[in-house]
Amino acid sequence: LAQKYDPHKEEELRFWIEEITGKKMGDSFMEALKDGVILCELVNKLQPGSIKKINNSSQNWHQLENIGNFIKAITDYGMKPVDIFEANDLFENFNHTQVQSTLIALAGLAKTKGFHTKSDVGVKYAEKQQRRFNPEKLKEGRNIIGLQMGTNKYASQKGMTSYGTRRHLYDPKTGVDKPVDQSTISLQMGTNKGATQAGMTAPGTKRQIYDQKLGTEKCDTTNVSLQMGTNKMASQQGMTVYGLARQVYDPKYCVSECDSWGEQYFNEHGFQDQNYDNYAE
Repeated sequence: LAQKYDPHKEEELRFWIEEITGKKMGDSFMEALKDGVILCELVNKLQPGSIKKINNSSQNWHQLENIGNFIKAITDYGMKPVDIFEANDLFENFNHTQVQSTLIALAGLAKTKGFHTKSDVGVKYAEKQQRRFNPEKLKEGRNIIGLQMGTNKYASQKGMTSYGTRRHLYDPKTGVDKPVDQSTISLQMGTNKGATQAGMTAPGTKRQIYDQKLGTEKCDTTNVSLQMGTNKMASQQGMTVYGLARQVYDPKYCVSECDSWGEQYFNEHGFQDQNYDNYAE
């Protein structure tokens, strides 16, 4: 707080106070303000009659009373509470920076109220400029869309039958007719010129796609589409139970006709006691 204290502002405030009160403050600026006498005389010059009694005693409680009366007087004069120092800030040398800020703000308020001096201290407060508008003009402004919302000169919602209905767009190059109702599919959803859902009996049924090069007929609900493979090579013909496994065999493991004939011959001629397998070898 002490580093924020401005010695140049102190000299300006010294000249300003001495010009208004007509009294010299001496070498020490804060010591001259500590008894509160010159502060009370200052506010009485700015607002006559603000402080009725000024104590010239050297007792501490009299000096604190003068400082308290000064604070109350400048509050009534129009100073904001946040801009006013406390009595201990000055009397106990606790915060001289806040004391200096209060006097600068007081000089600016006095300048705003028309109290002019040769010393230019403080900043004049901005004056309130209150404007009154005709109520009829304010009502007319509700019917105009401001530029903050864009412009409605090029696009409109003409022809839209319900709130939130999307606009139907079409491309003249594709040769489609202009959309006339909500059943038309707009370009935002693609086009329905190349493929249709004709013949689909249930919602969500997949479209049957076939390849003319394979020689197959147009697909129907009984054919397996190319997306699932092809059913030209294998089938489930002869399977009586749904989900029954297909029986696969290998010719290498089947008994040949020659072996079957030789075994039958030995059995018919009474050669049961001989080993047919050894004989065959």
